[in-house]
Order: sequence, then structure tokens, then C-alpha cells
Amino acid sequence: MTKQAEFLYQALGIEPFVQQLEQDEHRWANSLPQEIRSLLTEFKHGDLARWLGLLKELPAVNKLKFELRREAVSLSGSPLEDSQQQKLLDILKGLKPWRKGPYSLFGIDIDTEWRSDLKWQRIKQHLDLNNKTVLDVGCANGYFGWRMLGAGAKTVVGIDPGWLFIVQFLLINHYAQQRPMPGTHTLLPCRLEDLPDNLEYFDSVFSMGVLYHRRSVFDHLFELKRCLKPGGQLVLETLVIPANFGEVLVPRDRYARMRNVWFLPNTDILCGWLARAGFKGIQAIDESVTSPREQRKTQWMDSQSLDSCLDPENPELTIEGYPAPRRAIILAHRPA
Repeated sequence: MTKQAEFLYQALGIEPFVQQLEQDEHRWANSLPQEIRSLLTEFKHGDLARWLGLLKELPAVNKLKFELRREAVSLSGSPLEDSQQQKLLDILKGLKPWRKGPYSLFGIDIDTEWRSDLKWQRIKQHLDLNNKTVLDVGCANGYFGWRMLGAGAKTVVGIDPGWLFIVQFLLINHYAQQRPMPGTHTLLPCRLEDLPDNLEYFDSVFSMGVLYHRRSVFDHLFELKRCLKPGGQLVLETLVIPANFGEVLVPRDRYARMRNVWFLPNTDILCGWLARAGFKGIQAIDESVTSPREQRKTQWMDSQSLDSCLDPENPELTIEGYPAPRRAIILAHRPA
């Protein structure tokens, strides 16, 4: 194993999660370390050395405080000197674009493309994560995972193959690992389909902003179900269409300028898909149109965002003429 791979293994928080698996006497503890070490050893990315070089320049901070229950996941501590503050700002800008957040790091506010806190507000009142093990599929830089720890989760495991997201997580976790935390937060650099079959480990599984990117809806739903313990809860958030538009939209090419969007059902059809996949207690808790307040271009993500994806003469339509993005949140359970 290379030095870089070993650094990543420790920085991603893999070892504490393996210890938790061993404590729970779960079979995944036997295979996970080697799987992740092999993946990290084989991985190559043209920007990874530059990104990791930025992390090595992070300023040391004393009296660390980590706030997980506010809109912005926040780190604070002893005041930074002006030169340290500028160095941190340069590092953070070197890891643009920042899509999920917001974050506030030692006096620097990262106004991310997505106000992910607004989605969390819609979800959190329906959850009980106290002392739970949670899987966050497509976790990006881990924003929701930190909020899950703040809501009482014991163990949060995020999975995402996007290496810029992973390095952004590493930056936050660099400081989080220096102080006691209410639980463990791990990021695995892989996809859902890379996890073992019939895992049956997690009390709660989140799939937010993933389903419409999957060519096979039912493969994804069955993979999610197999990760849950019997009786475990699924939180599914995805793009939907208005009921009066039809049952399912299959874009001919792009949807809101995205090529990798395959199926957009209405909410009733989506609930039917979950029932067909064997979920019970299916409940739609929210359906809302995505607003420019929630997704927009900022200085931390200055390329195309929601405004450039809508019809300039009719914002209720995408640039391609489809219904503008709206999202539904569904709760369901794996039968006990």
C-alpha cells in the first residue's frame, strides 16, 4: 500500500468504522479494509496530488469547536492570524466548486451552490436518528452526514466516487478528527453497487438526488433495501414531475441541461415503484419546486446553475421545455 493510500485510508475515517463493524460482529469487517485499501492504491486522478498538497497546508487551530446543528456546519477555534486566514481562504478556493453546504470555517463562510440546509429542514422533523447507523448514498462532501451526527446518529457512512467531494470531506474531517465527536463519520470512495450483497446493516439509508441518474430504477431500490436491517427506514429524495403532466418522463436527451437523467415519475408512481420493490409504510412527506433560493450560482460555484437551466421566458419550464425541477421526499421501511 502506498503512503498516499494509507494517508487516505486514515483520513477518511475507515478504521473507526471497521472497529464498529467488529464490535457489532458484522461480516463486512472482514472484507472492507482490504477492499478500500486496494481501491485507494489503484486510484489515479490528475488533480489529486494538488488537492492533497493543499490539505497539507491547513493551519493548525487550537480550542476547536464543531457545530453540527446550525444551517452552516461550522468550525471555530482560537483566532487565526491574517496570514493564516488568507492561506485557508486560498486552500478553500483551490477546492472549488463547492456544491453542497453551507459551511462556516474559522470565519470564512462557504456559500455553496445548494442550500442543503433547506432540504434538511424539510426532512429532519420526520426522522429519529438517535443512536442509529446511517448510510448516505451519493453523499457528496458529507454535509448531510455532519447534520445526521448533529441529530444524534451513532455511525454515519457516506459513499461517493467523486474525488473533489472526497477531498472537501477530508478537509472538514481533518479538524473533526482532532476533537471528540458525538459519533463516527466515514466516507467510502465507491458506489452503492460496490457494497456487499445483502448487507443488512444500517438502521437508515438515505438516497437523495441519485435515483434519476440511474438507468435501472429497480436495481437501485433493491440495492438500497438490501443495505437496511429488517425494519430499517429508507429516505428517498428525487426529481418528480407534476401529476397533471403524466406518469413518467423519459427525457429524449437532456433534462435541465443534464445528460444523465433517465426517469422522472410523478409522486404516486414513485410510491408505486417502492411498493413493487417490497417497501412498506410508504409516505410522501414533501413535494416542492426547486427555487433559486435553494440552488444558485455563487462565488464558490460560479458555473451553470438552476437559473441557466430554466426557460428565460417561462421559469416553470426547463430550457428543453419540460416541467421545472421539483423534488419529492418519500419515507419507507424494509419489512421486519
